[in-house]
Amino acid sequence: MSLKKDKQKVLGEVFDDARIAGFLEGEAPEGFNRDFYLLERAYRGMKAENFETFVRLFKEQGLDLNSQSPEGQTLLARIGEHEQGAEYGEILKAAGAQ
Repeated sequence: MSLKKDKQKVLGEVFDDARIAGFLEGEAPEGFNRDFYLLERAYRGMKAENFETFVRLFKEQGLDLNSQSPEGQTLLARIGEHEQGAEYGEILKAAGAQ
């Protein structure tokens, strides 16, 4: 059995500030906390350096870094389970996530 990568490489996309800010838009699917949904979507779709900018913008809007998934996990807890999530976890911790 082969294991799936937990974080795919993002290639060829340009993430300027406007593109990064676009990840702050949108509604969460039913049953999801919107703040958690936006954070997780950014984590899954960005390189770490872009995610750091996203987290700054996220906090500037007063959104909650400690919001939880439907299963009761914060994004920091969830990505702690991912081999390649360490850099993202450090970004969240530096921004005040617990």
